[in-house]
Amino acid sequence: MTHETRTRAKIGVLVPFTNTNLEADMMLMRCPDTTVHFQRIGGYDVDEIPGSGQMAGLGASDISHDLRMISGVRPDVVLYGCTSATLTHGPGFDADLAQRIKAGSGAISLTAAGSLVAGIKAIGAARVGFSSPYLGEINSQAVDFLAANGIETVACADIGRALGNYGQGELTPEEVFDLACQADHPEAEAIVLSCTDMRAVEAVERIEAHLGKPVVTSNQAMMFCLMQALALPRHDRLPGGLFSRL
Repeated sequence: MTHETRTRAKIGVLVPFTNTNLEADMMLMRCPDTTVHFQRIGGYDVDEIPGSGQMAGLGASDISHDLRMISGVRPDVVLYGCTSATLTHGPGFDADLAQRIKAGSGAISLTAAGSLVAGIKAIGAARVGFSSPYLGEINSQAVDFLAANGIETVACADIGRALGNYGQGELTPEEVFDLACQADHPEAEAIVLSCTDMRAVEAVERIEAHLGKPVVTSNQAMMFCLMQALALPRHDRLPGGLFSRL
């Protein structure tokens, strides 16, 4: 008997255990006839402010158990759903982690940080305005991560206060809109919103209409990259001009 899958593709997502928005965004943007499967990962202290050390620790934590669990659905692609966990280490670490996930799962592997870079390059932007809910040190590391990939940050904005692990996910789309506008600059060719737990997907189209520039977010970029990798068709729940590049 020939095995037939009931879906066009199965998408596996590794989600930091306090993240409250990545799952909702993936379900919102998922293509028809695909399924999305989530595995929550630890490696950080929920009660600590998610600074550089915390996020670097998450990126370096052992995910072998998590890979075994998500591999149970035989996914076509596995997403590593935390941007700051790898950008705090740099591009080499990010690429190596993607390779380790691929080896451990047998699936195409995409990271949030790597997808963010791929999304920026897909729209042809060389200079960007960058914004996030991170602490200042992680923002500096993010700017360096983009620079190492040939992308110049001409303006950088943060939320202006230290947010806990749940505080990042509690920012409203209106606050995300304001944060994006703070990152705008005459030389910025696009606006980048970095963080998989920020409600940026809901604000993309309003930001683009207001600023007249494309927007790339962590979760939107992961969906773009997986659709590109799996040759999935566009549909009407994909926010922003990035998806016109498919």
